[in-house]
Amino acid sequence: MLDGHIGYPPTTIALFAAIILGFLALDLFSHRKDKPVSIKDALIWSVIWIVLALCFAGYLYLSYGSEMASLFLTGYLLEKVLSVDNLMVFVAVFAAFGIPDQYRHRVLLYGVLGAIVFRLVFVAAGSWLYALGPWVEFVFAAIIAWTAIKMLQSDTEGDSIEDYSNHWSVRLVKRVMPVWPKLHGHDFFLRERQVAALHALPEHKDLDVPKGKLLYATPLFLCLIAIEMADIVFAFDSVPAVIAVTKEPLLVYTAMIFAILGLRQLYFVLAALQKYLVHLAKAIVALLFFIAFKLALAASIKMFGLPEDWKIEPNTSLLIVLSVLALGVIASFVFPPQGEDSPKA
Repeated sequence: MLDGHIGYPPTTIALFAAIILGFLALDLFSHRKDKPVSIKDALIWSVIWIVLALCFAGYLYLSYGSEMASLFLTGYLLEKVLSVDNLMVFVAVFAAFGIPDQYRHRVLLYGVLGAIVFRLVFVAAGSWLYALGPWVEFVFAAIIAWTAIKMLQSDTEGDSIEDYSNHWSVRLVKRVMPVWPKLHGHDFFLRERQVAALHALPEHKDLDVPKGKLLYATPLFLCLIAIEMADIVFAFDSVPAVIAVTKEPLLVYTAMIFAILGLRQLYFVLAALQKYLVHLAKAIVALLFFIAFKLALAASIKMFGLPEDWKIEPNTSLLIVLSVLALGVIASFVFPPQGEDSPKA
């Protein structure tokens, strides 16, 4: 185990930072051009980020023991699978703003960079709350269980597709700055002279756009705002779940960052596979109920003096998470969807 409660020593933090910054720079260089991300490319980079996470888990195992490695992997897997629903929201956001495939990677890039910052804030706040006492674990357990119930209800009743182009965050941006209503390459913003030149074109003369402003937002920026807001809402559910099984703040953060950095490529994979993995959502619901139970049990052991032997060990948690995910994937192929939405062979 690590000394103290704060997390990794400087050498481990430096290794984590070097891996993240090095491969993020390589990833960005590989995708610097505006062109659609192929499934092959998305799969390759998804595997690269997964292998990096497994290598870091191996380093933790060799340096600090199996328990730390198991905690990291459990937190990583939870963040990864809980991100599936969030990625499907991204599909709806891109559709609402009519963002072409070649620009989606750019939006996801800045969305992930924002997620890295917001996760740091949420993990710090969640860990601080967790340290207040065992009663906070009951609160987290209730939040996680409520999330599972909401997912279960939406799966039973059917999701209503939200119009993200009219999301409250988008309306707020439109109130504080002018918007050029058409895409202009991969630009998030346009300057006054650019808008003036565009507005002079015959096809744009009828557009009602205020003149004389220094900076104009484009639909690509509005899409990015909607993506970021969706991710912040998602973090309210995912961060308590990961903290519940991992607890060490820096261990939580590194697990989440490794999971998040592979999300851009995972989006393109899941966008193609979403109609096949129809039972994965049920597996995620089952995992959330398990985490809520684990958290409530741990709090009960501390507050009510239940036997310590009842505690669910990290290796057991990891085995349960892996088993439930495997069952969800296997069930999706053994019991494929029926009706109009079923994939064609």
